[in-house]
Amino acid sequence: MRKVVFLGATRGMGRELSRLFAERGDQLFLLGRQTVDLERAARDLEIRGAKGPVRAAICDLMEPDTFPIALRQADQSLKGFQTVVVTAGSFGTQEQLESDLNLTKRVLTTNITNTILFCEHVRRYLLNAGGGTLCVFSSVAGERGRKPVILYGAAKAGLSHYLEGLDHKYRTDGLQVVCVKPGFVKTGMTAGLPVPPFAGEPDKVARSVLAAIDRGKPEVYVPGKWRWIMFAIRQLPRYIMRRIEF
Repeated sequence: MRKVVFLGATRGMGRELSRLFAERGDQLFLLGRQTVDLERAARDLEIRGAKGPVRAAICDLMEPDTFPIALRQADQSLKGFQTVVVTAGSFGTQEQLESDLNLTKRVLTTNITNTILFCEHVRRYLLNAGGGTLCVFSSVAGERGRKPVILYGAAKAGLSHYLEGLDHKYRTDGLQVVCVKPGFVKTGMTAGLPVPPFAGEPDKVARSVLAAIDRGKPEVYVPGKWRWIMFAIRQLPRYIMRRIEF
């Protein structure tokens, strides 16, 4: 049985993944911004089989002061934990971000600066506890600078780089870092956007991520085809990248 602290379980991929943990009887503690959403998610997870009562605490990626307090509450409630999953983040299309610098600031702050600050709190906790697993959702958008995701991709590129560095430095100390790189997944975040080929279904993506967490796999592309798609994209010369809209 895992004791899992989950930031982002109230919607999208976080909801799907947290339900899989619950269905196999793991113990969960939820972190998020909205009390009502957290309570609704907690009751849903209890019904689905999570061990013990599912409790929650306020943790807002735009408010770093909430990080240590929330993690202390999780520690007290679970009597220690060894797994932290981060699916929370912000999104905006390239057009939205270029036209609204306040939105750009929010997306960059939440997706790289404050996510890394949260992970640093988690890193210290897990290493002090003798080790554990930190699973964080990044994106294939960070694999290469591309026209449709310049700003969002820049944040995810930095996050992926950070997570890879953690794995290199601390794996032998017992910290298993799992960097999830989703392609397009059919969730609320992508609602209204054109659906490309190889779009992922949330349940299948969540099952692949859960398997990666259980194996301690440092990097997972979901759906799996995106590993080869992005491998090909990374090989393209710049003059080709300037011509295509991918």
